[in-house]
Amino acid sequence: MPEALIVGATGLVGRAVIERFGSKPITILARRDVEGLPPHHIERIAPTETWPDIIAAEKPAVLICCLGTTIRQAGSQAAFRAVDHDLILAAARAAKRAGTPHMIAVSSVGAASKSSNFYLRTKGETEDGLRVLGFQRLDLIRPGLLRGDRLGPQRLGEGLATIAAPLTDALLHGSFRRYRSISGATVAAAIVALAAQGGSGAHIHENDAIRALAD
Repeated sequence: MPEALIVGATGLVGRAVIERFGSKPITILARRDVEGLPPHHIERIAPTETWPDIIAAEKPAVLICCLGTTIRQAGSQAAFRAVDHDLILAAARAAKRAGTPHMIAVSSVGAASKSSNFYLRTKGETEDGLRVLGFQRLDLIRPGLLRGDRLGPQRLGEGLATIAAPLTDALLHGSFRRYRSISGATVAAAIVALAAQGGSGAHIHENDAIRALAD
């Protein structure tokens, strides 16, 4: 049984998670090769429809999910939901059936199944679906705007928000602190710390908690 298996390894947080694991081997399940992957990691390249079978065969101790896209990238709301809801839950169900006790999933600040915002509603419905599966331990990571170097062209809105982040963050206090921006590397450090924890229950981690875990 591999210690950890990660899906969504080609994105900002996923790549940072791999780097953070250092010399500790993990299994990476992806649709395409992960550039610069150290040789001590195990790479499984396969179409997404076969991921549940692969996860079930691998039987990881921890499933780490960093999957996520945008409606613009996906091309439609339906295509977005197919990744950020359907694919995540398919991977989670396969892990649960295989006996995986622990799942860590990157969601979003503001996620809520009753939100009027499609993006946040989808994230919230995904979180609800993961809770129902009944993992021994479930960690839901809810970062705000993610800072860091992304592969491919930068999205205009995200680029402008990142530039404004230092000023915007300084204005967010009290309960609004959870909306502050955070680096992908910090989120990754928190994920790796959580992967080493035992315990049980469903836990939500927002900005301050993510930073505390990363220290």
